[in-house]
Amino acid sequence: MSSVLTETTSRAGASSEVVANDFSLQVATANGSGSQTANSVLMRSIFRMGVPVSGKNLFPSNIQGLPTWFTIRANKDGYIARKRDLDVLVCMNPETADDDVREARAGAFVVYEKKLGLENPGRKRDDLTYYAVPFSELVVKITSAPEHAKLRKLIVNMVYVGVVADLMGIDPEETEKAIAKQLKGKPKAIDLNITAARLGLDYAKANFPSKIPFRVERMNATQGKIIIEGNTAAALGCVFGGATVCAWYPITPSSSLCESFIDFCDDLRIDPVTKKKNVAIIQAEDEIASIGMVLGAAWAGARSFTSTSGPGISLMSEFIGLGYYAEIPAVIFDIQRVGPSTGLPTRTMQGDILLCYFNSHGDTKHPVLFPASPEECFTMAQEAFDLAEQLQCPIFVLSDLDLGMNTWMSDAFPYPTSPLKRGKVLDADAIAKLKGGWGRYKDVDGDGIPYRTLPGTPNAYAAYFTRGSGHDEKAQYTEKPQDWVNNVNRIARKFDTARTMVPKPEIQDPFHAPAGILAYGTSHYGSTEARDKLAKDFGVQLDYCRLRALPINAEAADWMRRHERIYVVEQNRDAQLVTILRDEFPELATRFVPVRQYNGLPLDATTVIEGVLGDRDQQKQKRTA
Repeated sequence: MSSVLTETTSRAGASSEVVANDFSLQVATANGSGSQTANSVLMRSIFRMGVPVSGKNLFPSNIQGLPTWFTIRANKDGYIARKRDLDVLVCMNPETADDDVREARAGAFVVYEKKLGLENPGRKRDDLTYYAVPFSELVVKITSAPEHAKLRKLIVNMVYVGVVADLMGIDPEETEKAIAKQLKGKPKAIDLNITAARLGLDYAKANFPSKIPFRVERMNATQGKIIIEGNTAAALGCVFGGATVCAWYPITPSSSLCESFIDFCDDLRIDPVTKKKNVAIIQAEDEIASIGMVLGAAWAGARSFTSTSGPGISLMSEFIGLGYYAEIPAVIFDIQRVGPSTGLPTRTMQGDILLCYFNSHGDTKHPVLFPASPEECFTMAQEAFDLAEQLQCPIFVLSDLDLGMNTWMSDAFPYPTSPLKRGKVLDADAIAKLKGGWGRYKDVDGDGIPYRTLPGTPNAYAAYFTRGSGHDEKAQYTEKPQDWVNNVNRIARKFDTARTMVPKPEIQDPFHAPAGILAYGTSHYGSTEARDKLAKDFGVQLDYCRLRALPINAEAADWMRRHERIYVVEQNRDAQLVTILRDEFPELATRFVPVRQYNGLPLDATTVIEGVLGDRDQQKQKRTA
């Protein structure tokens, strides 16, 4: 696949050719050094110039000291997936500088702390362009006062923002506005950081007449858009989705979802008369307790949720089985990280699909939603609460670290206009009309979904006993084999009903080609970029389907039947979605070709291109053998 890589490394190089609004920039620092603010300012400055942008933070799982990398992808065409090859590097960390430079593509540009000596004999690469900046010396000029001494390691980061702004054509005015927004309400900090950025800008102007050819030029592609993390968007969706109970136990990378929910509730869940909060938020002693609290609250009629990651799902499994069999609504956000075991807590993965889809012992299947953007984190959070109550079961929302914790450009969220969908809930009058003929687990409508009542309904016939052991359609205890079969078969019918209710796939068939790419979640971005490049650079035309939920509905099934070769893009080792597809569509089993990335980094388009071209080469060899 060298032709793929050659294409990405030939742009600009060490020549003076200008490449506008199409680059990947990486800043290498140490965790806990205060670089997050500077990196956010850098990304937001580009965004303010109207250029589509995304930011991905690669950070260690310890508290402080280990290396961290922040990558900014800017692209005039809106491609925001991680790019495998970097165009510009900012090296501030002596622990990783040599490796960062060694791994840089030929023709890249390196801005670095001068005392690192990256251009010393034996270390310098002749195929890179260097910009040595004495950052540690410059920052002393503005932090010489005793009260500023401790701030030097923080302020130095804003100096590299100024240097990069000059070298790449970022408007200093936008940088200063971004600083003011990032540090809103802290006038002294704003002034000091603006001074630092100007210091870097002036140094670069005076010392580097030859600029980096990867330039930022004004566009108008970000008007009306926002920058937000997926976890924050999901938390806001929970508020608008009517959630009044949140029970959780902290775990990376999901904690910020519940923390954001707390912040939103401080403003939006306050009784206007009593001024007291009308929401219950509990940090439980562990994940097992948290899901138990969620199910208890939902049984009582509240919209409740928890947020966790793979290890937490493992602990919750028995309670999730109770929710499935006793048919209790619940919403579970799984912000996936690399497993198994502790794994890589601060790396991304799509490795919990089988875990969630079939969670708990015995015969179980659960609806799973796959948001791919902050906007979908917002809207699917609301849909999840509706589906949980309509289907009377746990609903999983599978995000991942990349979507949940990284910063994304997004359209403004649509304000909800539809009322909450509570599903089949009987009130006292409805119970009275049935005159004792109601059964909690009785399928009246043929869709597998029974009617339920809520505690406190003022009718004696509304009461029933909720149990996870054998029960019949009237919720009475039974161990009769046929009662068991009848009940679990009804629940299976309910799962088939879910196929008509979960979000439909996004289908793009511009070519009506015999082959296509199928992706889900954050794999969408690398997949669509790869599809476009395959058509443009290699003449390979592929259709596209983004799966937005399980179980698979008719539209997705029809799309798969129309295509003879389906490249299923996943971020896990074992092709977990392919396993599900082959199980549910055995007649199509040979059509599914796994394209996988599972190194903990967000998916890049090059991986997809290599997977598709590699399979086509293999198929060609088989035909000519």
